[in-house]
Amino acid sequence: MTLTKLTLLSSALFLATLSQSAQANSKAITETELTAAQQAWGKALIAISDAYANGGREQAEQKARAVLDAAYGYNLGPVLFKPTLASGEQTFRTTYEGALAYFVGGNNTFANDSGFALKGWQGYEFTNAAVHMNGDLALTMGHVKLTNKDGSVTTVDKTWGFKKDEKGDLRIVLHHSSLPYSTN
Repeated sequence: MTLTKLTLLSSALFLATLSQSAQANSKAITETELTAAQQAWGKALIAISDAYANGGREQAEQKARAVLDAAYGYNLGPVLFKPTLASGEQTFRTTYEGALAYFVGGNNTFANDSGFALKGWQGYEFTNAAVHMNGDLALTMGHVKLTNKDGSVTTVDKTWGFKKDEKGDLRIVLHHSSLPYSTN
């Protein structure tokens, strides 16, 4: 092979690598997008609570379905979902129906679920302890404080994984939530 052909081949490979890198970077999650997604989750939880207060479980379920469709990545595969108040064989919810049951109850397959989103949530605040971003995937870990209609605050430990889908929308693909450890 001649030097000219090697140079052309090397240049073509270099340009292909740059093109792939540019495409990957255009899908990279930004801090602004991540913060917006976390804020949107809190607003969505409150919207489900409001729908329940104003129209009952049926309206809450409609709102919860819209939230799951818009925020979670069930279209990308199983979502690694471990809700706060789940235990036993139903601790992990990798299916859409399992997540829906957790948020609004009413599913005999998940008879222990009373609907976490139906608890009258009125306020939401999150604090990230750390964020790890790697291209189209971002992981967060920290606290979420939820305020109910009586002003009581519940703090949960929360780990989220967000992935950009083919349209560039952030989708939750990991949602782990638990109550903080207590010696009591």
